Amino acid sequence: MRDISATEAGRAFSALLDAIEHDGESFTIVRHGRRVAELKPAGKATGARLKEVLSTLRADESFASDVAGARAALVEDDPWTD
Repeated sequence: MRDISATEAGRAFSALLDAIEHDGESFTIVRHGRRVAELKPAGKATGARLKEVLSTLRADESFASDVAGARAALVEDDPWTD
């Protein structure tokens, strides 16, 4: 990961994004000699990752009753015919 000053990053932001997107480069933004941020490629979203995240969530027990209530509220009449 390469250090780059905040001023330099601001002046060349588009080029930094190109380097990150196309070359996979990462940068540490330095302001007044202190590391303040990192710019790096975002992780790729995958179906496997989604499945992993969803597996950690509890089922909403009231969801089925909410769906049943919504279905019961539906009007079966066709508004276009008499």
